[in-house]
Formats: sequence, structure tokens, C-alpha cells
Amino acid sequence: MSNKPAILAEGLHKHYGKTKALAGLDLVAEEGTVLAVLGPNGAGKTTAVRILTTLLRPDAGRAEVAGLDVVKHADALRARIGLAGQYAAVDENLTGYENLEMFGRLYHLPGAMARRRANELLARFDLVDAARRTVKTYSGGMRRRLDLSASLIMSPPVLFLDEPTTGLDPRGRLAMWDVISTLVADGTTVLLTTQYLEEADQLAHQIAVVDQGRVIAKGTSDELKALVGGERLELTVARGDGNDLHAAAQVLNPYSSGKLQINTDHRRLIVPVTQGAQLLAAVVRDLDAAHIPLEDLALRRPTLDDVFLTLTGRTADETETPTDTIDTPATQPLVRSTR
Repeated sequence: MSNKPAILAEGLHKHYGKTKALAGLDLVAEEGTVLAVLGPNGAGKTTAVRILTTLLRPDAGRAEVAGLDVVKHADALRARIGLAGQYAAVDENLTGYENLEMFGRLYHLPGAMARRRANELLARFDLVDAARRTVKTYSGGMRRRLDLSASLIMSPPVLFLDEPTTGLDPRGRLAMWDVISTLVADGTTVLLTTQYLEEADQLAHQIAVVDQGRVIAKGTSDELKALVGGERLELTVARGDGNDLHAAAQVLNPYSSGKLQINTDHRRLIVPVTQGAQLLAAVVRDLDAAHIPLEDLALRRPTLDDVFLTLTGRTADETETPTDTIDTPATQPLVRSTR
């Protein structure tokens, strides 16, 4: 294994007139790991992917993928990376098998090898039964799996997935997560852009939170969640004596690791705690002893949505002017030019 990271970006800038798509972006992904680039529409995620996959030149900064400079060694790099974009870029008038064989031949694989790889990938992505059907008959999840298969026709060591589960139903999303996890277990390095906070939480070894073209926080899921504090107990006091809510606050105050939040309208208490699971039994016992009835009691950890809200002042699904949609006029042909 090389000492160099599989993906390295330093100070990437990309401007479109007065619009700054990237404003000094730094990224690092070690070999055999998943780096999730998390942010809303317009944050610069897709622009970064296009630079790292040689589709765009940065205005400033540098980047290396698989040890190769993305500008100086673009031609050599294209044979060592795979890219699956936000929308499946397969030919819907061909069968699944024909699509994969075509991509193999575009990579100049001998006919027998292209056919073998097509069959291997159809089996790997559970598409054998649909192999001879035209892609226009495929579901969205099947098209996405076929698109990912095409990006792997040359078994690239580094794979870029630009919002690969956009538009999939929950079942399709879970299936795609399993596929990605398997690829990484086999040694593939994956850079994954996503708006789905749960997706980054489930898949990523490291997460880079991007806003307005730069990284505003990075770390593991747990490290980022620690930015907004630890666990919290959330309680809803049953309707009854009007003093029950404040009585509950007095009972819980000794367990609190910070300031309690009281919502009188919803009869709700939020109590910051440490090692909350170990406190639950004692909390319930003390509330029962004080004759304070509850409608609900839950122990919650901060989510990555909480992290994004803390860092930016808005949730991750609050979009701004999308800078990523103005990069190139012909996205899909360019996506496949990396193959």
C-alpha cells in the first residue's frame, strides 16, 4: 500500500464569472476507505468531483488521484478511476449486457474479456435475470446498479460516486449501500458525494462537510457529532398538574451535563447527558418516585443534520443557488469520457 493518499485535493478554486463554485477546497481520502463529501445543492460537491475525475480544470490549487496529477496526467488517470454520476448514463435502447460489453470495448478490452467482465458484473449486481432486457424496462434502482457496474468495468482502484442514491426508494438505497460497502471491503477507495446525512453516517470512514465551495468541518461521524454536544434525554410529561414539568426539571437537573431546555407548550424537556444509557433506569426510578407521569422518554444522539445546522445555521436540505449545475453544458457525455 502506498504512503500517499488515494485522493488528495489542496486549495481547489473554480469560478464562473462572479460565482465561486470552489473557494479553496481541501480533501484527503486514504486507500481502501470511503470519504463522504456532505453538503446541500450548490455547495460545490459535483464541481469537486469533475475536477478530480479530469472533466474540469481547476482555476487554482492542485489534486492527485491514485498518485497522478489530475491535470498533468489526465489521460493516464482516466484508466484508473470509475465515475457514476447523479443520473444513470447508460443507453436505454441496449440491453444491460450490451451496455456493459460496449463499455468494455470502449476501454479497448478484447472481445472475450469484455464479455466475461459484463457477465461478472451482472452477477455481482444481481442483474443476471434482466441482462437481456432493454434498459428502458429497468427500474430506477436497476439502472443505478447498471451504471455503477459500467464504472467498474476496468476494476478501478478509485471510484467516484456523485449522489448515487438520489431518487432511489429506501429499499434501493439500502441495496446500494451494501454494494458500496462490498467494494470498499475489496480494497476500492470511494469518494461519495451526498445530501443524505444518514448515508454519510452509515458508509463513511471520514466526512468532509462542504458549504459555499470549501470544507467547513471534517472528521468521523462521531467526531462531527461531538461538535454539537453529546447525548440528550428527551421527555414529554403527561398532562396533569401544571407543576409537573418544572418538578421533572428539578428531578433531572442532577443528571444534566449542561443547560436543560424546557418547552412549556409541548410539555417537553431536553436534558444534555453523558453515558445516557447508564442513566435511564435511575431517571425513570426518580421520576416515578416523584409521581411525575411521562408520555414519552427517549435517549438521542446528535445527528449529522444537527451538525450541519450548527455549522451553517441551516439544515442540509435548504438549498442555495446551485453552482454545480453550470459547470458544463453536456454532463452525461463528459461523464463517460473518463471511461
